[in-house]
Amino acid sequence: MEYKKPIIEGDFIEDKNNLILDVKGLIHPPDKVIAYLRYFPDNKGERLRKNGKKYRKVYSLEDREKYLEKNFPEYIYFDSVFGVKLQAVPRNRIKKVHNPIERLQRVISHGFTDELEKDVILFSETLQEESEIPMQKIGVSGSVLVDLTQPDSDIDIIVYGEKNCRLVYEALGNLFNKKDSIIKAYSDEGLKKLYEFRVTDTMMSYEEFAFSEKRKYMSGEINGRTFFLRFLKEPSELSEKYGDVKYISLNNAIIKGLVLDDKEAIFTPCRYIIKHTKTLEGKAPQITEIVSYRGRFCDQVRANERFIAQGKIEKVISKSETYYRLILGGEKKDFLIAKRFENTNR
Repeated sequence: MEYKKPIIEGDFIEDKNNLILDVKGLIHPPDKVIAYLRYFPDNKGERLRKNGKKYRKVYSLEDREKYLEKNFPEYIYFDSVFGVKLQAVPRNRIKKVHNPIERLQRVISHGFTDELEKDVILFSETLQEESEIPMQKIGVSGSVLVDLTQPDSDIDIIVYGEKNCRLVYEALGNLFNKKDSIIKAYSDEGLKKLYEFRVTDTMMSYEEFAFSEKRKYMSGEINGRTFFLRFLKEPSELSEKYGDVKYISLNNAIIKGLVLDDKEAIFTPCRYIIKHTKTLEGKAPQITEIVSYRGRFCDQVRANERFIAQGKIEKVISKSETYYRLILGGEKKDFLIAKRFENTNR
């Protein structure tokens, strides 16, 4: 029986082969859900569920694709609307959908069972009190959502609805600036650990990385534990439906320019309206926006800042217009850097 309930970014899918995949984006084909492998059953895996099953976590996009190509090639397909090869689960292969809001409500109502869940409750309740949004618009994703945590697991929180997201973002800024707040920006040690974790696919120096991360409110620490927030619009707030717009993948390029509008920079997917001033590498038409589905590119540059970016050019075709955008996150070498670093060799 096909699963018909709306499934969006932040949800996790468990399929009939016990694979666990994290959903990407808010727009999906009618017969499948775009979701990327995150955990697979493995008797030698480092993650243990309460039911005794062991799983292995897959980190890089390349490793996820290799595993599926070898074991479940039907989960990889070329999408004619998005114009790229994607990972997706057929709706009739879905066994369970793990919902972040429902999971957080269970943790709160049942009470914490370990220090991680204790921090999840403390963090989410602090956010709710400071922002005054409904608790039913906050969820917990990541390893907590699917019961595959480790003692040092981070906290992956999701906020739903544009207004709620902006209120929480403002609340986080207030919390970061309170001397006695339990929610803090990354310590220098925490920031270095984050850089070391990302350095294999972060094409920027530590100085460039630290400049952007230090001014973000979407990630930081609570009781020494790292957290990351994703801000999602509700499906009802989107005007685009699958097939309304067609995307054609072109070549990779490096461009520089000026950010004209960053109002959508905190959301997943994030979006920057730009003035494209120069192409440094590759061939590029006039690009008017930068988009990414990866959280690391959220809130990366600000309005009226100059930037340098590397990604893939896409032609966007709708009934009303045709334009070009740069999409980031499909390859390890993609980057987006605030261009205050004039001494860069790029």
